[in-house]
Amino acid sequence: MKSFAIISELIKILGEKNVLADEESRSIYGKDLTKNFKPDPMVIVFPKNEQEVINIVQLANATNTGIVPSGGRTGYSGGAVSASKEIVVSLEKFNRILSFNSIDRQVKCEPGVITKTIQDFALNNNLHYPVDFSSSSSSQIGGNIATNAGGIKVIRYGSTRNWIAGLKVITGNGELLNLNTGLAKNNSGYDLRHLFIGSEGTLGIITEATVQLTTIPHETKVLLLGVSSKDHITKIFNSFKSMSQIIAFEFFSELAMQHILRKTKLEHPFSIASSFYILIEYESNDAQDKICLEILEKYLREKIINDAIFSSNISQAKKLWRFREEISMSISEYSPYKYDIAVLPSNIAAFMNDANRLLHEIYPDMEIIWFGHVGDGNLHLNILKPAKWLKEDFVSYCNLKSHEVYRLIHAYEGTISAEHGVGLLKKSFLHYTKEKNEISYMRAIKKIFDPKNIMNPGKIF
Repeated sequence: MKSFAIISELIKILGEKNVLADEESRSIYGKDLTKNFKPDPMVIVFPKNEQEVINIVQLANATNTGIVPSGGRTGYSGGAVSASKEIVVSLEKFNRILSFNSIDRQVKCEPGVITKTIQDFALNNNLHYPVDFSSSSSSQIGGNIATNAGGIKVIRYGSTRNWIAGLKVITGNGELLNLNTGLAKNNSGYDLRHLFIGSEGTLGIITEATVQLTTIPHETKVLLLGVSSKDHITKIFNSFKSMSQIIAFEFFSELAMQHILRKTKLEHPFSIASSFYILIEYESNDAQDKICLEILEKYLREKIINDAIFSSNISQAKKLWRFREEISMSISEYSPYKYDIAVLPSNIAAFMNDANRLLHEIYPDMEIIWFGHVGDGNLHLNILKPAKWLKEDFVSYCNLKSHEVYRLIHAYEGTISAEHGVGLLKKSFLHYTKEKNEISYMRAIKKIFDPKNIMNPGKIF
């Protein structure tokens, strides 16, 4: 069946206003934040319920047409890119909060609900949804689940996986599965829910999520520290983790700070710059404040920490967080080549030393920006494109040199993708994280749920 006939069938299923094939819509909905791939979808569709999704998947199977599920399109791995005339299934209109159970502390919602909407809903019910990241105001819960999104509070609360108590999904066969149902204990064989969490839309489309909520944390405080060497980061982390209740432990470089100051109206928080900065959020009470102050005084005396700022109110805490949250925006104009990698937290200092030696060899004339989540070992490494380089040449060069970076990751038993998924961008590097037989099992699992390979084809492997 040709594209015109497929689009005509989709209009019958969804109505004309929920099927877009104009060039502007295809350009907007056919990509994510990677910007490395030219979008080329056949059509964009906007289902509002499970039956419409089932009908779309059945049509795709009957016509051997690929489907690309689309959420907030905030990913950096090309997982939501449609480059081969697929049907992009945008879930932004499939976006209702369905029910709330105050006893079980669970909210059921459709996949297009914005992450911050869930956070605000929880807060309005005196509860807390703790998964948080810079794109919370635009990312959707379905996309969070499909990529097992992490963010800034993984050290305390874990990734999205930890907060999904149940799922409804439409498989690549067009079948509806109801997985778990919110139970805290359910040892009745394989928990297929966890196959779909982090599957990047390659097994099916999420149509409903049962999201677990928790109690609101106690008052928190934020610390911003200046440190002279990355070698001190792990030591400081270990001290705070063993003696206080940390919610977040982030780091970034002075080079990152300079880009933030250039791009925003913020002023440098310290009178004397340091090579690196650590941002800590912890649960505050008199005992915790005393412990944190003792750790700071010790490391200030030992000159491991150069300077420190305590937040004294919510407004100041938010301002300190901006120095971390504005990094990606501040360097976006340089079309950075991004590495979203992870090693064990205990290996961060050694890995960064080895990585820096390697990076200066393979990227000698390029600016290198480090930041990330020390608490869970997730490092964001950004190589900024020199002005004189064409983007295509820059990406090709970085793709070639990435094999050396990922070989180092493999030596540290780390991962090529800590929180943004594999998508199109990293599929050729998957073997540095997954063994050959593991990839074979992944392919076999996909074939069970998606025998015609219509679900996000070409992603991951």
